Amino acid sequence: MRIGELAEITGTTPKTLRFYEEQGLLPAAARTAAGYRDYPRRTAERIGFIHRGKAAGLTLAQIRTILEVRDRGEAPCGHVRGLLSAERAELDRRIAELQDLRQAVAALEERAADVDPAACRADQVCQYL
Repeated sequence: MRIGELAEITGTTPKTLRFYEEQGLLPAAARTAAGYRDYPRRTAERIGFIHRGKAAGLTLAQIRTILEVRDRGEAPCGHVRGLLSAERAELDRRIAELQDLRQAVAALEERAADVDPAACRADQVCQYL
């Protein structure tokens, strides 16, 4: 299947497919006599896996490692579990950081509740920040 058709059925672009190939996420496509890329139909499932991995927060480098394990003929389930566990821990850390930031912004907002422009000094941009 040509690159345009593969892009259309996978909801991506030919440029993205070429990028995936350059990054080692897709095996190099066979070429037609005219030099066009000719992908096997099973490539669409691999692209679906890449999309699902990205949606789960994995980087393309992490997804590539999973694909490399599979391409060696091994089941990557344990590797995937480790990556997902690390991603969840990172999400928990970022959520806690955002909750702290939210509290800090709420405190600033509360301080600014009674805005008195007359109290602003000329040498300050804003007394609330």
